[in-house]
Amino acid sequence: MGREKSEGRIVPQGRRKAVPTAGSVGPRGGKATPASEQAGQLQLFSETADSPQGAVAGADTGRPVPAPRAVPKSETTRRGSLPPMTMEEVASGYNLKEAFRQVSSNHGAPGVDGTTIEQVREHLDEILSRLRRELLAGSYRPGEIRRVWIPKAGGGQRGLGIPNVIDRVVGQAITQVMTPHYNPSFHPSSHGFREGRSCHTAINEAKGYLEEGYEWVADLDLDSFFDRVPRERLLARLGQRVQDTRLLGLIRRMLNAKVVLPDGVVVSTEEGVPQGGPLSPLLSNIVLDELDWELARRGHRFVRYADDCNIYVRSERSGRRVMASITRFIERRLRLKVNAAKSAVARPEDRHFLGFRLRRDPRSGEVGVLLSKRSKDRINGRIRELTPRNWGRPLAVCIRWLNAYLVGWLGFFQVLTEEYPLRDLDGHIRRRLRAIVLKQWKRRRTIVRRLTRLGAKSSTAGTVVYRQSKSWWALSLTRPVNKALSNAYFRERGLLSLKERWLELRDQSVIGPIQLALDLG
Repeated sequence: MGREKSEGRIVPQGRRKAVPTAGSVGPRGGKATPASEQAGQLQLFSETADSPQGAVAGADTGRPVPAPRAVPKSETTRRGSLPPMTMEEVASGYNLKEAFRQVSSNHGAPGVDGTTIEQVREHLDEILSRLRRELLAGSYRPGEIRRVWIPKAGGGQRGLGIPNVIDRVVGQAITQVMTPHYNPSFHPSSHGFREGRSCHTAINEAKGYLEEGYEWVADLDLDSFFDRVPRERLLARLGQRVQDTRLLGLIRRMLNAKVVLPDGVVVSTEEGVPQGGPLSPLLSNIVLDELDWELARRGHRFVRYADDCNIYVRSERSGRRVMASITRFIERRLRLKVNAAKSAVARPEDRHFLGFRLRRDPRSGEVGVLLSKRSKDRINGRIRELTPRNWGRPLAVCIRWLNAYLVGWLGFFQVLTEEYPLRDLDGHIRRRLRAIVLKQWKRRRTIVRRLTRLGAKSSTAGTVVYRQSKSWWALSLTRPVNKALSNAYFRERGLLSLKERWLELRDQSVIGPIQLALDLG
């Protein structure tokens, strides 16, 4: 493929070597197999009854190309000081215990075998001792993966795979050994699932490109990325740096684990990385690291978070040229699929990226971080769920549940640069609470009496309540109701104000916030 010309390109300092492909990849999909043929796994509680089912609760890259913006630097740990990527390191007692600690901190649901984290904790020493022996002997076999479907914000469903608890421990143990080796070689513009990086650092880098005048974005959407990863190609790429064939064999078996669908049918899959286990984020970064360094080699300015990739250019024409060229690279070289319907070349203010949209002021040159339409729709929907009109419990409970959600939501969206969306959300929340209060008061006489007691004029309240036929929602917007059930009324009852809290956080410096489990679909 010819080199792509680009405006204001970054001159790379290193060249990537081509990654050889081992084996051929069969067609997508899977075939059903009878449950009687399923492979066995490590038996955790052979002396007890079966546990009940639970509910769903680079390689040779040369020298890294310098980042064009002030983004977090990749670690510079010398490989000589790192323990080797071997099965002995994965199966060490300390590593397995730390892996269980990480898995248990996520409070995940049981897998197919129904074993909970607490059940494993009760027999932890015995389980880890046996697990270590089986890993070193090569006799450990991963169990099946429970498939769960969750709705995507943009429509459709996303399939998650829930491994058994012990399989999650093994996946986490592998991740802990491999991450220190791979993380330093990942491109600085890769922000997903990396320590010290987050959606916030990705947005900050994207802001910098707009400030430099790159006001068009080629927004690439990979179609069913986790389901389409060519496994043989991934394993060949891992084999360039992982020398222990036992570890490679274990990863292969985990990738090839059968999947149990919600209706109980067991299927085998021939490509893809199970999305939901501790190992999948690292493997996804290894797969897409090749894309990152190809973009850097061509001199493009880009930001990638997991499978969301934005390439910033100066003109629409340049964006369309880049989109066509990179699509060919992804589909021919990486053997992945670009979703043409969801990908586009547009202004950043018209695209949803990690919950935000970016807009550059043509006069001042300042870049604003705004809520995307999808994020607005999502929080409005959640507010409706938390404030139903038929709320039958005390108002204090409703406010407590609202606050719990709003605190977490604002913790992620505190990087917004304009307050008016938060002000509008505050007003919308208060209006819905007013409608709840009015309905709980029920009778018109009671409504007038309580409005008057809270400071509204008796005559005005009576006119609005008695002489006008209004719904609870329409009544919540009238002047006497707003005067009586004022902002201060809800503040006294503990309701969080998004705007006021955002103003408190605005001047605080947040470096590398924690990764939040958001549905970014």
